[in-house]
Amino acid sequence: MKKETARQKLSGLRGEKMKFTKQGSTATLFAILAAALYAINIPLSKLILQHTDATMTASFLYLGAGLGMLLCQIFQKATGRQKKKEPLTRKELPYTVAMVVLDIIAPILLMLGISRTNSANVSLLNNFEIVATSLIALFLFKEIISRKLWLAILLVTAASAILSFEGEGAFVFNEGSLLVLGACVCWGFENNCTRMISNKDSEEIVIIKGCFSGLGSLLIALLLGERFPSPAFLAAILLLGFVSYGLSINFYVMAQKDLGAAKTSAYYSIAPFLGVAFSMLFVGENPGLQFYIALAIMILSTVLMVKDTIELQHNHEHIHVHTHPHRHGNLVHTHEHTHCHSHLHVHKDSGHSTIHTHPHQELEGHDHPHPAT
Repeated sequence: MKKETARQKLSGLRGEKMKFTKQGSTATLFAILAAALYAINIPLSKLILQHTDATMTASFLYLGAGLGMLLCQIFQKATGRQKKKEPLTRKELPYTVAMVVLDIIAPILLMLGISRTNSANVSLLNNFEIVATSLIALFLFKEIISRKLWLAILLVTAASAILSFEGEGAFVFNEGSLLVLGACVCWGFENNCTRMISNKDSEEIVIIKGCFSGLGSLLIALLLGERFPSPAFLAAILLLGFVSYGLSINFYVMAQKDLGAAKTSAYYSIAPFLGVAFSMLFVGENPGLQFYIALAIMILSTVLMVKDTIELQHNHEHIHVHTHPHRHGNLVHTHEHTHCHSHLHVHKDSGHSTIHTHPHQELEGHDHPHPAT
C-alpha cells in the first residue's frame, strides 16, 4: 500500500514537472514575442515621425495601447468570452501608481537628455536600462539572479552597445548623460513595479498603464506646444500603439510572472536587433558589420538565458522518495530474531519537512521527478 502511494506521488510530481517546464517555455516565448511586437514600432515610427511631433506621437502610442485593450475587454465581456482573471486590489495600488508615474517621468528625462547630448550617446546609454532593472531586482526586490544570468545580462548590454555605437565621439559624459541614465533608472524601477503586480490581470495593467501614461505624455506634449496629428496619422498611431505597445506590454507582463524582472528585461533586449531586421524589410536599411558582431553576441547571451531557465527547473521544491534498510521486530515468526529488509516509502511528518527546496546537479542515480518553480 505504501509502495502504491509513493508511486502515485511520483506520477503526480511528473505531471507537475511537465506543467512547470511548459510554463517556463511559454514565458520565454511571451518575452520574445513582446520584443518582436515592440520592434515593429521602430521602423514604422520612423515613417510616422516624418509627419508628427515626437512627444505627441509617444502619447498616442500609449493611448492606443490602453484604449485598444479596453475595447478588447468590452468585446470579450459582450460576447461572453472574457476569462476570469484576478483584478488589481488596493494592495497593489502603490506599485500601480509608481508604474504610471515612472512611465511619465522617464520619457521627460530622456527628452531633456536628448536636448543636452548627441543622439549616439543617448543610444549607448539607453542600454543601461537592462543593468538597472537587474540591480534593482537584486538589491531592492530580492530577486535571485544566477551567475549565468549575470553573464548573459553583461553580454546583452555589450551587444546593444556595439549595435548603437556610432564611432569616435559617440560616448561623452555630461549633464545630458546623467539625465539619460536617470531615465534608465526610472524604467528599471518601473519594470520591477510591473513585476510586483504581474500575477494580476495583465490586460488591466495595460489599460491603466496605457491610458494614464498616455494622458500624462499628452499633457507634456501640449505644454511643449506640439500639434495634434492629422486624423489619418492619428488612426495609424493608435493602431500601432495597440499592437506594438498594448499587446507587447501584455505579453511582457505575462512573461514576468514566471521569469522575473531581470530575465524578462534581458530577453526583451533583442527588440533593437529585431528592429534592425524589420528596418531592412520595411525601410530598406542595410546594417553594417557591427550589427552582425552584436547579433552573434546576442545569440550567445540568449543561449545562456535559455540554459539558465532550464537549470532553474532543477532548483526547486520536491519530495524525496527513496529506499533505505531498516529493522522490524518480530514479524510473523514466534522464535526470537530480527528481520532486516528495505522498501520504497515517503517520509511523513517526523520533526522536519519532507517538502523542501535546495539546489542540486543531476548525478547518476538521481531520477526522482519534481516540479519546478
